[in-house]
Amino acid sequence: MKYWIIACFSGLLLCSRAGLSQTHQLTQLWETDTLLRTPESVLYDAKARLLYVSNIEGIPNEKDGKGSIAKVGLDGKIINAQWVTGLNAPKGMGIYKNKLYVADLTEVVVIDMDKATIIERIPVEGSVFLNDITIDKSGAVYVSDTRVYKVYRIYKSFVVTLFQNLQGPNGLLALGDELLILDKGSLVKQLASGTLANITEGMDPSTDGIEQVQKNEYLVSCWNGVIYYIYANGNKQVLLDTRPQKSNTADIGYDAKNRILYVPTFYGNKVVAYQLK
Repeated sequence: MKYWIIACFSGLLLCSRAGLSQTHQLTQLWETDTLLRTPESVLYDAKARLLYVSNIEGIPNEKDGKGSIAKVGLDGKIINAQWVTGLNAPKGMGIYKNKLYVADLTEVVVIDMDKATIIERIPVEGSVFLNDITIDKSGAVYVSDTRVYKVYRIYKSFVVTLFQNLQGPNGLLALGDELLILDKGSLVKQLASGTLANITEGMDPSTDGIEQVQKNEYLVSCWNGVIYYIYANGNKQVLLDTRPQKSNTADIGYDAKNRILYVPTFYGNKVVAYQLK
């Protein structure tokens, strides 16, 4: 009898260590048609009940004026494939007080969401490849530059370098007084002291988008085609791996209330929605 108890305990221990791979899963709900043009980022707007999608359309690092922002319904139907035009290679986005902020290579573009017009372009001196954006509760905008290894802070159009000499920063997430940064396969957090602490590492180096599921637990996408669930203890679970199909999973959006993940497929020219379970 005691051997059976020991065997069961050992099995439970193994399950507790390896069972994370069975904890969560993604179930596809829908996908858009392919009218989108190199969609890089999806932003869920809870107030308007729709999605904003940044379309690069041209070359990802070229100022060609082909970029645009699309509106997509929560049912996957494209409302307006070119809601706002005149951008270059738009990527990450953030909303603050009815303004949409967009990372666009070497400047942050500010869009009046009521009028669907560009009202300001904030140049970021020395930038090359502005990539993701997050905005804190005070309205400070944080933007990463993957190619010059920096994260900038913009407040009232004034730009300062917050971090430099990183490995390849991309996805950003402001949560209260904290700032999370995806940095070439690692997830780090800014501490109150201003220094960075590691949360987890060892992900695909093309880490791209980050969204919070619940306190200290996150979804992370990698451009190469991997999506991870990150647990509070730093453990990670692969939820989706489309690398064999050569399908990208770029900068994700997330509806936390309904637990729906929105994934832009970049060269696949569509957005795919998944239920997180």
